[in-house]
Amino acid sequence: MTGMLASVDCLDEALLIEALDVDIIDLKQPARGALGALDVADVAAIVAALRADTVVSATIGDLPMRPDLVGAAVAGMAATGVDYVKIGLFPGGDWSGSIAAAGRFADKQSLIAVLFADAQPDFSVVPLLAQAGFRGVMLDTMDKSGGSLTDWQSLERLERFLSLAREHALLTGLAGSLRLADVPGLLPLAADYLGFRGALCRQHNRVAALDPARIDAIRALFSGVEVGGCVDCGPA
Repeated sequence: MTGMLASVDCLDEALLIEALDVDIIDLKQPARGALGALDVADVAAIVAALRADTVVSATIGDLPMRPDLVGAAVAGMAATGVDYVKIGLFPGGDWSGSIAAAGRFADKQSLIAVLFADAQPDFSVVPLLAQAGFRGVMLDTMDKSGGSLTDWQSLERLERFLSLAREHALLTGLAGSLRLADVPGLLPLAADYLGFRGALCRQHNRVAALDPARIDAIRALFSGVEVGGCVDCGPA
């Protein structure tokens, strides 16, 4: 069954999402980029304030693919106590070295690689992630103003991505400016989770405050409940 991931940028938002029993709380700072990172100290404080059974992930930031930078960022975020550390594989740079640098922590920390749909990624990297000890892989978007995941990737290509990841026993996630209207078409693909930020915020603005009505509307789709009202009328 597909779970729901909600990205938050502070303790108050994390506590709100925790109270709604969303499957994964994802810590990031949207104002700092596609995978903008919160400060390590802030992540540690949020983790400490949440219930022990709350599943938490955190991003390491929009970093160039340099093994030294990626390795150091993974080490810092892993020390916070999060369940998953997310590493964006941005275009250019040393992918193999960066994957290996992150993979050095795979025996103690669950790692999630993030590929970017609007960069038309080569899915042949998926087996390399499994070999390096990554726990999962997801698709997201870099340019949050350029449309949703489904504007960049066909359902057939998404199915190929998910099938390849499953062949290598990796957890799977789909995200990237997802809208309310995207959810019914994506749920049958049975990714392990769908990730949201902008769709949960006021005016569909990912750097704005969370909107409980939008959160309820997204959560309802996962249980097959229809919610009335226009909660997805903002820009993607």
